Amino acid sequence: MWNESGATVSIVDRTVGRPTGVWQESPLVGVDALLRQHQASASAAFRLGERPFLELVNVRGDTREPVFIRAVEAVIGCRPPERPNTVARGNGYDMVWLGPDEWLVRSASAHDATRSAPLQAALGTAFGGVFASAVDIGSGYTVLEISGTRTRDVLARGCPLDLHPKLFGAGQCAQSHYFKAPITLLKASVTLLPTGADSFEIIVRRSFADYLVRIMLDAAEPLMY
Repeated sequence: MWNESGATVSIVDRTVGRPTGVWQESPLVGVDALLRQHQASASAAFRLGERPFLELVNVRGDTREPVFIRAVEAVIGCRPPERPNTVARGNGYDMVWLGPDEWLVRSASAHDATRSAPLQAALGTAFGGVFASAVDIGSGYTVLEISGTRTRDVLARGCPLDLHPKLFGAGQCAQSHYFKAPITLLKASVTLLPTGADSFEIIVRRSFADYLVRIMLDAAEPLMY
């Protein structure tokens, strides 16, 4: 597990004193030194960090089906957002619109590695008999948090979206790319851990995470001061 000190450790069963076989490692393990250097010198202009091991579940369903709506509300605590590129806030989760019948559910806190996909399991049980699906994708993605007065400028260097506050504000999300990395961008002020008007979250595939951090920090360097 990638813990707060940056060390890589396994989860140990204290009763037998050996690893349980459960292992988590941040996809940013290869840029640990670079991130530490950035965070040690980060200014109010821009700061980048990771929110590792959040639960991420892809949900498919039909909002015309009342049973589907009730199942989502029972587990997530909110209705699936039907307006394109919006985020609904639930009870410990955010539900991100990806398409007319597709959403990404993201937890507020890190997933307990000793439990196997609890959110997926809860949704799967709730969807019993409903034409819907819940697929855990947490191991294939990670979540980055970026903040600072120049954050929109840093994003604009590699993202084609118009990020003016009047067009991309609280409660909004979009699928796009940053240079060559596909991303889902969320306005962080609607998340469960709001960090301010100039904060965003980026959901990125594990295979692109190392690249994204390197290219974003490089793009931010001229704007840091």
